[in-house]
Formats: sequence, structure tokens, C-alpha cells
Amino acid sequence: MRTVIQSLSSGKTSVIDSPLPVVLDKGVLSHATRSLISIGTEKSLVKFGQGNLAQKARQQPDKVKAVVDKVATDGAIATLDSVRSKLNQPIQMGYCSVGNVVDSNCEEFSVGDRIVCNGPHAEVVSVSRNLAAKIPSNVSDDEATFVPVAAIGLQGIRLINPSLGETVVVMGLGLIGLLTVQLLVAQGCNVIGTDYDESKVKLAEGYGASGVVLTSDTDVVQAVKSHTSLDGVDAVIITASTNSSDPITHAAQCCRKRGRIVLVGVTGLQLNRADFYEKELTFQVSCSYGAGRYDPFHEEEGNDYPIGYVRWTEKRNFEAVLQLMQQGRLSVKELITSRYSVEDAGDAYSEVTSNKNAMGILLEYPDRGAETVLAKTVNLNQSLSSTVKSTIDKLAVSFIGSGNYASRILMPAFQSTDVTLDTVVNRGGVGGSHHGAEKGFKAVSTDADAVLKSETTDVIVVATRHDTHAKFVCDALHQGKHVFVEKPLGLTHAELDAVQAAVMSDAAAGKSLMIGFNRRFAPLVENMKTLLDAKPQPKCFNFTMNAGAIPGDSWVQSIEQGGGRIIGEACHLIDLMRFLAGSPIKSISAMAMGENTFDEVTEDKAVISLQFEDGSIGSIQYFANGGKVFPKERLEVFVGDAVLQLDNYRSLRGFGWQGFKYKRSLRQNKGQTICVQRYVDTLKSGKQALIPLSEILEVSRAAVTAAEQIRSS
Repeated sequence: MRTVIQSLSSGKTSVIDSPLPVVLDKGVLSHATRSLISIGTEKSLVKFGQGNLAQKARQQPDKVKAVVDKVATDGAIATLDSVRSKLNQPIQMGYCSVGNVVDSNCEEFSVGDRIVCNGPHAEVVSVSRNLAAKIPSNVSDDEATFVPVAAIGLQGIRLINPSLGETVVVMGLGLIGLLTVQLLVAQGCNVIGTDYDESKVKLAEGYGASGVVLTSDTDVVQAVKSHTSLDGVDAVIITASTNSSDPITHAAQCCRKRGRIVLVGVTGLQLNRADFYEKELTFQVSCSYGAGRYDPFHEEEGNDYPIGYVRWTEKRNFEAVLQLMQQGRLSVKELITSRYSVEDAGDAYSEVTSNKNAMGILLEYPDRGAETVLAKTVNLNQSLSSTVKSTIDKLAVSFIGSGNYASRILMPAFQSTDVTLDTVVNRGGVGGSHHGAEKGFKAVSTDADAVLKSETTDVIVVATRHDTHAKFVCDALHQGKHVFVEKPLGLTHAELDAVQAAVMSDAAAGKSLMIGFNRRFAPLVENMKTLLDAKPQPKCFNFTMNAGAIPGDSWVQSIEQGGGRIIGEACHLIDLMRFLAGSPIKSISAMAMGENTFDEVTEDKAVISLQFEDGSIGSIQYFANGGKVFPKERLEVFVGDAVLQLDNYRSLRGFGWQGFKYKRSLRQNKGQTICVQRYVDTLKSGKQALIPLSEILEVSRAAVTAAEQIRSS
């Protein structure tokens, strides 16, 4: 299927082939006929992408400090690589799509239903049931594409809660502003629309509003007040897009006492306290389509809010807009300024950035046949066959997962070895298409089962969300594949039991299981290992992990999806101590900071204590409440009247160490590439596994046990 993506690095818009996305558990797949380009949102993304790094930094000053802090701890080269990687992630454009249902995992939608949804510009989109609505028969596809944009204006209206006969100002008569004007008129309000564009003001007047054409000499406040007999208007909705704070100031001065102001667009936010204090004004920023926006429980998992408690969700706002269209009370035909085939999306975005009069730009999707559009696998390199291995003696590697870590670290690492990159799999298909083509994969797919069963793949790299690791590892082993899994191996002892059984099965005979415990392969860690092996007595390890805060609602913090940060990340540190000690773990204990009312946030501030069979002991301080200017990872080892101190895999110091004082690397090196290269070498040569299976399971079980202790203490 054809999909529109944009590069945040260059601002270039591309139309790529990508496989059919996976339908959500409570969602639908829609075969698009139309989609609407949002002039405001999408124009700002294109402009951001077209800027250089300095211009991007000025637009996101909050990110600059994080970059500066990362340079201080990780080094300039590693930081630059990270920034470039973030900018290299493809962005799917658009959020206004109309099409016909081709697959459904929910009762309210059936195959063939015509729906509008917040899907991107693509031939087929996968959306939650809570972000889609059925289109009445007398509403055209063209009209329905405007529903999500209109719902943004409707949500702003709901926040000011106008009553019949109130006077409301709409500042900024772009696409959302003109739709907002019509919605307010339909609600029985007296509407005043303001804009610098006279043609847009005339459109607003045609919808029943009073218009104010702004110029550099216009006294906005007096011009607005001249249209009402009140001492100020009841409410103002700001739909303008500007860096200036003038709209906020003017809105406050236009309002009567206890008036309401809602910001739907984007403006500066330098408020004058006196304007708000003396009139007791209320000010609120509106969040997109309505209740449920950006809530994974609602949008990703497809759970609805009870109507008795939350009357107007995103979906119900969509349906309200459609009802007005069905009744002929919301007109959009005059807002359509141009049409393009999806193949000409680049030209469409050129108009977005160059034509100041552009309003509603539609992308149309010609019918190319179900076999082409609904394909789950797409060839990326026509010169390579996706069904026959290109070189008989080369290992063929397929990836399940193409997220940031996979695309930035693991794919280049495998690419640097003498292997064939076969197929990359991800649920949406777009990330896999972009990174797969960039890294030289033969194909991209959304069908993991087909790749697991493929005769052309020798090695499966599992780089998905943590809750799927154990399942994919077991499935790959049962299909007789070698497996490289990004940590963790599993989230529970039951999952680890299943992996252990799978690797010992007849199907997996002669196949290897490797986990991405890369820190033991870091050059400075290997230097430590050599030095420590010369002192065979027990050692004391002290590891400080300045982990940094991650929001509590992140999937990483979720016990079900990410397993929490102890299992998800602290497992690295347990493995590192196990490697340097060279002795099995005898016991482990863990405790978290604060009162013992466990939640997803407190687990990332904990202390883990380890005992090893040779008498060595270790302490891991895993803290998410420290400052970013402090090194993220610091390891100190005390042994034989000497100390080794490793800082962030960039410097290693020896205190009282005969023959060694200091070693430093130009850039941070956590051993990821070395780990992969040596893994491939062992597969080709038939050498002993890099990390014994018993050790992988030992460390994985220790991490699960530590997390369980924290949750139950």
C-alpha cells in the first residue's frame, strides 16, 4: 500500500510502499478513498523538518538542555548520533481519513462500512474503534474528511460551554476557525470572526457571523466590541497560529467580566495578570478532538468511557459533527481548494507551504486492487528475491521490531557483519519500510508468523516491546531458528520456564539463544575483566545507575507491557556484575524507595543487593530521581587494596592498581556492535555460545526475582 511519510531531518515528503498494518484488538482497518491535509498541523511539521539543526533547536528550546546534559555525560559524538537517529524516524502525516472497512475486531463496525477516522495519509489505516465513526449515506467522502478537524473546533466550544444567545469571538479564520464559526452558529450563538484575510472573513460572514478584517492599524478590542451591546463578549475561542501573545491579550480585553477564553490554536502565552485578575477570566487550552485524546486506555486499547460520566469523547464528537453534516447545518464544500492523487503528495505539501490561500487540500486514493493494497509483505529491493537466499553460505537475518533501538543500534550492527538482511517486521509497516530500505533488507512485512516459518531466514532478532519477547523467542526456537533477543528475555518466571523448555526442544536442537547483554562486551569493561581476573579474591561491586525519570504512564513502566525498569533495564547491571565476578549468583534482595504501596513509578528507585558463590558482593543503586548532569552509569570495584572506577563506558580509572591508572575512549561504547559481531562469528564458526544459556537464565531470573521482591515488600 502507498503511505505518505515525512522526514523530520530534511522536511522531505515521500510516498512509499508499506505492508498492510495489523488490525488492533478493538479496532478496524480502513481502505481509504480520501484524506484531508491539515494546513496548520502538517505545515508546521514540514517547516520544522526543513530547518537546520540550529533552527530546530530554537523551535524546541526545552529539548536543548537535555541535549547539552547528554553531551556532558555521553559525549558529543554519541549525542549527535542519538539526535540524528531521532530525526531519522519516519513520521506518518495526516489525521483525517475516509474509507471502507476491510477488517474489523469490534462489533460496531463490519466489513464494507464507510467510516471517517483519524488515520494518516495511507491507502489502508489501522485505528481504534474509539477514533472512527460511521458516515451517514447522504454525507460524501469529501465532506467526511473534515470531521476530525471540525471535532477539534467542537471540543474547544464544549470547553467554553456557550448558551443560546451568547456572543463568542473566533480569532483566526483558518480551516478550524471557519468550521468553529459554523458550529457556534448552529448552537444559536452570536459569532464574531476576526482575521487578516478579507476572503476568509467574507466566508465567515456567509456562515452567519459578523466579520472583522484585521490590519496593522485595527484596534481589535474596539472593533469586536462594536458588534455587541454588552460590555465585552461572553467568550473567545482562539484558533489562530502565531508566536505572538497578542491574541491572548486581545481576547482578555474583549471579554466581559467572568468571560471565558479557550485556546485551540497555537500562540504565545505571556499573560497579563491584571487583564485576567480584574475580570476573573477563565483560560483553558483545548486538547484535540475531545476526552480520551492521548489516553492509551481509550485510544490504543479501545476502551470507552461510560457516557453517563463522560458525555463527549473523541468518537462522540466525530458523530456529532457528522450529524450536523447530515442535517445540512455544516458546509465544507467551499473550503476545498485543491485535490491531488496520493502519488502527488509531494506537490500537495509544496502547496501547503507556498500557497497562503490554501484551505482544504484533499488526497485521493485510486483503486489499485485488493491484492496490491492489502499485501502483508512488500519487497524493498527488487534486485533481491525475498524467497531465495542470495548467497547460500551467508546467514539470513530477519528482524521482528524496528523501533528506535533496533533501527539505530541493532540493524547497523548486523549490517556491519557478513550476513544477508532478509525481512523486517513491525505492526504498522511504515517504520519497517523506511528502515528496511535504508539498511538493505529484502522485504518488509507485518506478518510475523510468516517470517518465523520462512525457509529463507536463519536468525530471528526479537526487538519488540518487552511483553512479546518470550513468545517470539519460543515461536522462533520451535521453528528451528537461531534467536538474538533484546533484553529482557521474559517478564515472569513462567515465561522464562517456557523459553527454557523451547530451547531444549527437539526443534531447537543445534540452535542458539543469545540475549543483548551488551555491556559485558564494552571495551573498557573487557579491560576491567582482564585486570580483575588477575586478582582472584572476592570483590565488592558498587553500581550507581542514574536512570532518569520516565513518565509513569509509559509502556516501559507498565508491569504488563514493559515489565518495569528493574526487569527492563537493571537486568543489564545484574549481568555485568555476574560477568565481572565470574561466579554464579547465590542470592538477591531488593527494596524500593518510599512506603510500600507499590505503583509503576516507585519501582525505578531501588537498591538491589547481590551475593555470589565465590564470596563477592554487589550493590546496584537504580535511581530515577537524579540529575542528568551526573554520569548515567558508574561502576566501582573494590578488591585487593585497589579500586577500579568505570564512568559511563567512556573512562576507566585505577586507584592503587599496579601498572594501570587511566584509560579513556573518545566516545561512549556500551559494546552493542561488538556483541552482535561476535555473535555472528560464533554462529558461522560453530564456536561455543558467547553467553551460556544457564547464565542467561540465571541473570533473567534474578531480575524477575528482584522486581517481585520490590512489588511484594
